[in-house]
Amino acid sequence: MRVVALVPGGIGDQILFFPTLDDLKRHYPNAQIDIIVEPRSKAAYQVSKSVNEVRTFDFKDRNSLADWANLVGIIREREYDVAIAVGPSWLMSFLLWLTGIPTRIGYKGKGSAFLTNPVPLKTQQYAAAMYHDLLQGLGIHEDCPELAINVPKPDIAWTDKEQQRLIIRETGYILIHGGSSESDQSKGLDKIYPVENWQQIIQDFQHKQPDMPIVVIQELDEQEFVHGLQQTAPDIKITSPEDIGKLAAMIAGANLMLCTDSVPMHLSVAVQTYTIALFGSTEPAKLLPHSDKFLGIKSPTGKMSDISPKAVLEKIWGG
Repeated sequence: MRVVALVPGGIGDQILFFPTLDDLKRHYPNAQIDIIVEPRSKAAYQVSKSVNEVRTFDFKDRNSLADWANLVGIIREREYDVAIAVGPSWLMSFLLWLTGIPTRIGYKGKGSAFLTNPVPLKTQQYAAAMYHDLLQGLGIHEDCPELAINVPKPDIAWTDKEQQRLIIRETGYILIHGGSSESDQSKGLDKIYPVENWQQIIQDFQHKQPDMPIVVIQELDEQEFVHGLQQTAPDIKITSPEDIGKLAAMIAGANLMLCTDSVPMHLSVAVQTYTIALFGSTEPAKLLPHSDKFLGIKSPTGKMSDISPKAVLEKIWGG
């Protein structure tokens, strides 16, 4: 069986789709599963266990009719048996109808007349479970499996060397991802927790656990954020994993992950690291599975900046 899935969205959306892919592969072990994603999201499949080939198409670009026709042609050439569209999109459903694929699965709603096997869209649940519902179109009605990834061995080896460089010993470490990327700010997304709040959390942690190293993930556009933390905590350690595999391996080695709603949060869930994640207006239950290992703190006002350091520390210390 040949399957193609059209999955718009960022890297986080792709990771949340992994349980669907893994369960599909479990039920059809000989299936070839191909994915079509936006160019920005292709890197996610470096840690996927179930995908054969990843193709890119910028679904959000101002594509011409020729661009869409070219995509239809590419899909038709591969002679897929099953197509899965993620997202209730009239255009996506129509696109799959044009390909002539015999089994076309997507959500009920606009454009579902072009699908052969539409399934109900239940948005008030964990996003990975919402995606997993698409497998009902193939008669699979089991619960969504846990989010899991495949961390490449070279990335695990890199992390071992990185921990040596940071002089991290048997104590382990606390990992922080501050969610301060300029890309989120430019999009007007409220995923940024103020530096001064992080400073208070770090100071309290260092006071109570002075022998536990604190490691901060620094991405390309986060130098200012990290510099701000170093003003009051000059001994924090900095790591800059260069790809998603190394990032996942670094998260897997941590005792605790403190983060905002982000790709590292989903990776932390996938590698089963204890996680405390901060949310603005988003309901944590939509992006975190129900588990004592993964705790979400939602702002009382919907603004990230209004989450008090005290509330975070209470979660850390079990208060």
